[in-house]
Amino acid sequence: MRSLIQKYSDHIGFPIYMKNEPVASEDDAEEKEVKPEWEAINQSSALWTLQKSEISSDEYQAFYKHVSHDFEDALSWTHNHVEGAQNYTSLLYVPSKAPMDMMMQRDERHGLRLYVKRVFIMDAAEQLLPHYLRFIRGVVDSDDLPLNVSRELLQENELVGKIRSAVVRRSLDLLKRLAEKEAEKYNTFWDEFGNVLKEGLVEDMGNRERIARLLRFSSTGDAATEQRVSLEDYVSRMPEGQDVIWYVTAENRKAAANSPHLEIFRKKGVEVLLMSDRIDEWAMGYFTEFDGKQLRSIAKGDVDLGESEEKKDEEDEKDTDKDPLLERLQTALAEDVAEVRASQRLTESASCLVLSEQELALHMRRMLEQAGQAMPDSKPILEINLEHPLLQQLSGVESDEDFGDWASLLYEQAVLAEGGQLEDPAGFVQRVNRLMLQTA
Repeated sequence: MRSLIQKYSDHIGFPIYMKNEPVASEDDAEEKEVKPEWEAINQSSALWTLQKSEISSDEYQAFYKHVSHDFEDALSWTHNHVEGAQNYTSLLYVPSKAPMDMMMQRDERHGLRLYVKRVFIMDAAEQLLPHYLRFIRGVVDSDDLPLNVSRELLQENELVGKIRSAVVRRSLDLLKRLAEKEAEKYNTFWDEFGNVLKEGLVEDMGNRERIARLLRFSSTGDAATEQRVSLEDYVSRMPEGQDVIWYVTAENRKAAANSPHLEIFRKKGVEVLLMSDRIDEWAMGYFTEFDGKQLRSIAKGDVDLGESEEKKDEEDEKDTDKDPLLERLQTALAEDVAEVRASQRLTESASCLVLSEQELALHMRRMLEQAGQAMPDSKPILEINLEHPLLQQLSGVESDEDFGDWASLLYEQAVLAEGGQLEDPAGFVQRVNRLMLQTA
């Protein structure tokens, strides 16, 4: 009885007393009963019902640790009383540390503690929070929901939908305030929960723009800081005439920063966002525009950096009279690539792979395959840098066998640079050894 009262009625507006169990006196040798005493076993007050001016920071932090079972202080919180057509109170916290299994918790119970008129109803009311805000902790206390409300009724209740929308709005406003006024705290939040928040780009269409303004990335224009560049920062630095937000995805930040696709962008001084979280490739498939600017991957489709019409005409002439080397490479690599073409991206590297706009990057494709996901067959495009000494030397190779080795090597090094894995690593090593012996 004591345990049930403390769980469900700890915060109701009046104290509940229970008699202490009689105990034996230790003073006398003979056992004597001590007169029972009445003890208040609930707090008989709810911190969230008080005015914000009456609650100290220490009290807010102590209550956070009580409801979240966390040993660390919260980063920030928001406390709101709503009165009118619906009456409820919300007290929401942003933790300072993510649990070890945060990314694995999507299918587990999560959410806020739900109270109805200060009577505890359930510990993880997931109907009050979307999955991408599962890190938020706190309580919601409604005066309008029935005391016997169940999880099934919560899902169908119209009032719950309105409370959920308000909780999402309050949570995003809290994060926005952190980002604008307490940058260091927001950086801490982003390092811990940034990957989770990115899920909202796909899951919450209505708040996508608000979520997008909270995102942080690495960038070629600000290499000293990692995951600190916002989309607004990028747009503010865009030169006149640029109408695309360029990005590249890779398995890790180093691979993204060293991608051969960046070469023409570095040469022209165009900033590119470096995305290296596992969720980025998936999320960017749904998030294609920000502030009227299109978001595009530098490794997919054609790249247009505002070349002059004269240069485009020259390229069109080259296409009509296709380089014999391109045709020969196309024949040698017919089983591996859809097309071999001259690259406008490369200035230093010999080759790179280019995907269509809708295709997944190789590192994401490999991860899904390892998870048992069936992937459709597709072939990338191989772009080569005709000005590279290796390609100029390759034009003079007469032996079809040697040319095949060189062609395969161009393709395989492009796969490795893209973060992919070779289907035949042993064959790659043998080809490298043969070519090294020829040049030794």
